[in-house]
Amino acid sequence: MKQAFVFPGQGAQFSGMGKNLYDSNKASKLLFEEANEILGFKISEIMFTGSEEDLKQTNITQPAIFIHSVAAFKNIEEAKPDMVAGHSLGEFSALVANGALGFADALRLVAVRASAMQKACEVNPSTMAAVLNLDDDKVERICNEIVAETNEVVVAANYNCPGQLVISGSIKGIEIACERMKEAGAKRALVLPVGGAFHSPLMAPAREELATKINSTNFNTPICAIYQNAVAEAVKDASQIKENLIAQLTAPVKWTQCIQAMIADGATNFTECGPGKVLQGLVQKINKEMLVEGFG
Repeated sequence: MKQAFVFPGQGAQFSGMGKNLYDSNKASKLLFEEANEILGFKISEIMFTGSEEDLKQTNITQPAIFIHSVAAFKNIEEAKPDMVAGHSLGEFSALVANGALGFADALRLVAVRASAMQKACEVNPSTMAAVLNLDDDKVERICNEIVAETNEVVVAANYNCPGQLVISGSIKGIEIACERMKEAGAKRALVLPVGGAFHSPLMAPAREELATKINSTNFNTPICAIYQNAVAEAVKDASQIKENLIAQLTAPVKWTQCIQAMIADGATNFTECGPGKVLQGLVQKINKEMLVEGFG
């Protein structure tokens, strides 16, 4: 039996997030206060009392989810992961859990990532859409056809679980793709309320900015492997972890493939640390025999 810890990405935020940890645990309270100092503003107040609109801003959402996730993980007594993974942003939380990054360094990277992605969204207005109940290969083929016909950007971005794939691209490209997906038999093709085309070529400016910061940050040898989104396989080498973390901004999140690889390598129990229960649901859709629980 191997214990896997997984960490959520953007979209799991909610008003009041993390307050239970802050109020009930001294170590968590100190972690939140350290985060406020590093960021230069009281993100804890926004997390605890901010509106849904406040928390939707990428430069708030990403550090908020990261802080909550790490606090939740550190609040589990004798947490000893055999393997870790994170969905998109969640990779940074996972890298703290396996010791590759310290909390302060990881938070600084998350802040740079969030700011860079926000800027990229403003430069290239773009969006994402969820495609339900259509085979991955059909979704990929339709995206490729639209690119060839129109030169619009449309790519597969998040392989969340069988029958749920998120696409990313220009606003026009996504509009065309949603119609094509429905014509091809998708149960739904729904534009998501996000600020931009994450995990697509339109994030290239953000990738360059983040790469500079990642390459100047010290990464430790982790205590266990991380299954990274860009490659969907176990990684322990610090230089490879850095490369995959940079690639992730413009590459698809291979979440289905990550979970399948973890199971193939012996994972039997999955624990989601952080806000929400999205990953617990995805793991069970990928393999209903897995034991899943959450701490947040």
